[in-house]
Amino acid sequence: MRINKTSILAVLVTAGLVWTSGSTMAAESNGGDKEKKTGVKGDAGQELAPIKIELPMPVFTGTPMDIPTGAEMEEPREGPRPDFMAPVGTKNVAFEKEVTSSDMHPVFGTLDQVTDGDKEAYDTSYVELKKDPQWVQVDLGDKRKIYAIVMWHSHNVPQVAKDVIVQVSNDPDFGEGVKTLFNNDQDNSSGLGIGKDLGYFETYEGKLVDAKGVEARYVRCWSNGSTYTALNRWTEIEVYGKPVE
Repeated sequence: MRINKTSILAVLVTAGLVWTSGSTMAAESNGGDKEKKTGVKGDAGQELAPIKIELPMPVFTGTPMDIPTGAEMEEPREGPRPDFMAPVGTKNVAFEKEVTSSDMHPVFGTLDQVTDGDKEAYDTSYVELKKDPQWVQVDLGDKRKIYAIVMWHSHNVPQVAKDVIVQVSNDPDFGEGVKTLFNNDQDNSSGLGIGKDLGYFETYEGKLVDAKGVEARYVRCWSNGSTYTALNRWTEIEVYGKPVE
């Protein structure tokens, strides 16, 4: 059955359950401003433009009810996320790519949902893995020059995903050549080293990690439950990059 998102949004706004500031509709209306930013040059003389991230509908307002004990957290940002600039031609190279995991038999959903383009906050939009540290891995099919990784764990209720780690490698087993791009596991409970990055609130915008043009074929993302559930939920991972020349 096809869901009419416009009707759902109208109902949620009427009920006061949606924070519409910076919503998808507002983001779409700013498309003209984004186009004006093309022509900017990067350090290597490349022409830069904002990457185009299609956002799902926001479905809540406020902050998590339970912040992880002792966690250092980002301050909630006011307004929409600033544009992320990358070389012209950068796009999501993870769409419909193969996904594997430390839990190949999810509690709920299927692994292909991680790259299927559905980022909405519906119960049918995420895959749920068993508890304890787990990872999902995207095979980009070839080595890519990666500029940004955007991930959505679950944004249906206010929550904080725990021990989030993002790594890349050209080795599918991550036995060598591993580069860690983000790590907020501040007590090393995942055994991958103490992270220096901050915890963050899950929102409809997802978490954007600056990959700084690293070259890799595989992207592996870890989590260890959240403040809402001990299970590991993943809604979507997008990898913004270009072919390696």
